[in-house]
Parts: sequence; structure tokens; C-alpha cells
Amino acid sequence: MLKGKTLALAATAMAVALSGCGKVEQAASNGSAQGSAQTSSAKPVEINFYFSGSANVKEMWETLAPQFEKANPGIKVKLVHLPDGQAEGAAVDKLLGAKKAGQKSIDIDVFETGLSNLTKGEKDGVWQKLDQTIIPNLSKVDSAYMNDVHQLAVPYRASSVVLAYNSKNVPTPPKTADELYDWIRKHPGKFAYNDPATGGSGSSFVQTAIYNFLPPDAIHNEDPAIMKQWDKGFALLKELGPFMYQKGVYPKKNQGTLDILASGEVDMIPAWSDMGLEQLSKKMLPETVKLTQIQPAFTGGPSYIAIPAMSEKKEASQKFINYALTPEAQTVVINKMYGYPGIKWSEMPDELQKKFESVAKGYRTFTIGSLGDEINKRWQREVAGGN
Repeated sequence: MLKGKTLALAATAMAVALSGCGKVEQAASNGSAQGSAQTSSAKPVEINFYFSGSANVKEMWETLAPQFEKANPGIKVKLVHLPDGQAEGAAVDKLLGAKKAGQKSIDIDVFETGLSNLTKGEKDGVWQKLDQTIIPNLSKVDSAYMNDVHQLAVPYRASSVVLAYNSKNVPTPPKTADELYDWIRKHPGKFAYNDPATGGSGSSFVQTAIYNFLPPDAIHNEDPAIMKQWDKGFALLKELGPFMYQKGVYPKKNQGTLDILASGEVDMIPAWSDMGLEQLSKKMLPETVKLTQIQPAFTGGPSYIAIPAMSEKKEASQKFINYALTPEAQTVVINKMYGYPGIKWSEMPDELQKKFESVAKGYRTFTIGSLGDEINKRWQREVAGGN
């Protein structure tokens, strides 16, 4: 009897033990499943992308951000559109202030900006340096444009000043700067450029005329001493004055010259490539208007994307910029902005290369800083005031 009771108790104890093991295994299994569910439902990383610009810039990013999110399910992009005017400068001042105050982080993860703001923040270490190890698609970007900004930002789109002409009256446009100046002399009143202080196309015409007399590397020189070498360029601009539209009338803003080209008052102007292409597409310019680039080329410039050094979401931000440099994203950029791609034309689809072949011949980036203001002041005195 005792032996039988002992065996019965042992059997009961074993059953309880096995039951306990089962519960432990089940609990472990349930915990694993819950952990997996939590991982799969984890909140995505959200990056704050600050950018400014007109409605077409906003529309472009509203197209690109969802495409990026679809390709990268773990990342969300919060678009922060800054109003035109002082907002972009205020955002840069916020970054500078945070850096000087010793803050460790900031809520700006990606920032679209221009060359002057990048330069403004460089000495304070505001921007993260970028290279192919963290953004592989930088291999598709012309290294010269990265060097211009010391690898602190990525040029994701660009435009340049080109020659816009009415092919009905100008069957063979000038191919060089000297040919252009000869054409102006032979066709009085049929060429115009805007006041350089009111728009980049007129400024480009003026700066090109001046710096074509200087060594090639002068376009990257901010030393005021170089102003002593401007005399030949200003003499040329003053000499051309009487051959300009209405013997020396300089329209206001980039659109001012496009308007008189559209009306037929002039046959040739310098114009921004993106403005010309967009207005041709929308029938705002006659279909006889064509665009071409001369040599040495007029000036141009990219729009840049940078990553603030204080961003805590650099890896996600780098993926976003890398996506912006894919041919797929760059095709959206071109179609929305009528601009140049940030990557080399050779990386783009053949049909787009063909569509833009008239203007896709490169440009020169002038990084002369405040000397541009000095040029405008002297132009006002000696060229506009001298007529």
C-alpha cells in the first residue's frame, strides 16, 4: 500500500511538472510572438525636411516624398514648406543659434538651401560632410559641383542661363560670346538683358562679359583685389549699351526680358533655362523661340540638400538624399521643375537627354560672394547711368 501511494504521488508530481513546462513554453512562445508583433508595428522614423520655393517646388516634393516612403517603409518624411522671403534665412539662423548654444540635437533633419546659406554655416560646423560611403548615388553627381560646396551638400537639381532666341528671325544663333557681341552690334535694338540687380539672367550676362577677360579660376575668387581687373569687361558693356533694346533700356526682372521676346520687340535675350522651357511648354512663348548655350557658358547653379550636423536621424536622412539622386526621382525633378538633373545627364533616360539636348551643355558656377553686389553698383553707375 505504501509503495502504491508513493508511485501515485510521484506520477502526480511529474504531471504537474510537465504541465508547468508546457505553460513556460507557451508563455515563451507567446512572448516571442508579441515581441515580433511589436517589432513589425514599431513606429517609423520620421524626418523633418525643411524647404522653400514656389508652388512647383512644393508639388515636386509632395510627389517625391510618398515615392520614397513606399520604397523605404520604415521612414516617414514630414514636409515643412517655408514661405518665400525671410523664412529660409531664419531657419539657418536657428541652426546657427542652436550650434553656438551647445545644443546636441535639432528638429531639422534635411534642409534645402542655396550656396550662400551653406557658406554661412560652414565655419560653425552646421552641416554634415557627405560622401559616397553614406550616400552611394553621389557617384552619379559631377564631383566639381560637390567641390564647390566642400562636400557639405548635394546638388539635386539645377538651372542655368542660356540664350533664348526667335529662330524665325535668327536661323543661326551665336555659338560663342564673341559671336554674340558681334550679333548685338549688327542688330541694333534686337537684344535685351534685364537690370542685373533685378534678376539672375541679366546678372549672368554682365558677369560673363566681365569675367571672360579674366583667368578661368577667377570665377571662384572672392578677394576684392580682383575688382581692379574688371575694366575691360565694363568697357565692353558700356560700348554695347547703345545697341541694346531701345538704345539702352534694361527691363526689370527675368520675366521682363521674356515678355519682350514673346511680344517680338526683341529677337534674343539671356534667360533662365527652366523659365524658358516652362513658358515654351505652356505656350507663353512663341514656338519659334529656341534655347541654346554659348561658349564660354553663361552662369548657372544648383539647389542643394544638406543634413544638419545636429540631426539625430542622419541614417534616414542619408537614405532620403540617396533616393533623390536616383534616375527615377530625378525624372520627377525634371518634369516638375523643367530644370537640369542633379546627376549627370548620361545617367538619365535617353528620351530626356534628347529633349533637353539644346540646353544640356553645362554651365559655370560663379562663387564670387559679395563681389556680385559691387558689380551691380558699378554697372548702375557706368553702364545704365552712362547712357
